[in-house]
Amino acid sequence: MSFTKSNDEWKKELDTETYHVTREKGTEPAFTGKYWDTTEAGTYTCSNCGQELFLSDAKYDAGCGWPSFYEPVNNETIETIPDNTLGMKRTEVVCRRCGAHLGHVFPDGPKPTGQRFCINSASLKLKKKE
Repeated sequence: MSFTKSNDEWKKELDTETYHVTREKGTEPAFTGKYWDTTEAGTYTCSNCGQELFLSDAKYDAGCGWPSFYEPVNNETIETIPDNTLGMKRTEVVCRRCGAHLGHVFPDGPKPTGQRFCINSASLKLKKKE
């Protein structure tokens, strides 16, 4: 990770929800985030550092209440980490540049990848296609 700041610096820059989700590994309630049902074209970037993460072309309605994507922009923009918290076996997804918690990836997505990147809206910013 080449984009590091102290917790105090992040706390000053981010709103309370974004800080909680991205820096404290929180989760926004299902069906409440600003992007869970967005269909606008563009690129989803990290809400903390601006790194491009997902294209709207890879977004789909998984019915889970969070923005879902079947693949990232490329595998260099994200990192996956085993997450065994809360008595579950999951795979956490983080921004490779700044370490922000984005959400989790599950093996129940559509073709062509079979993956469902279930991502918090608070972790994203949509750069709309012009």
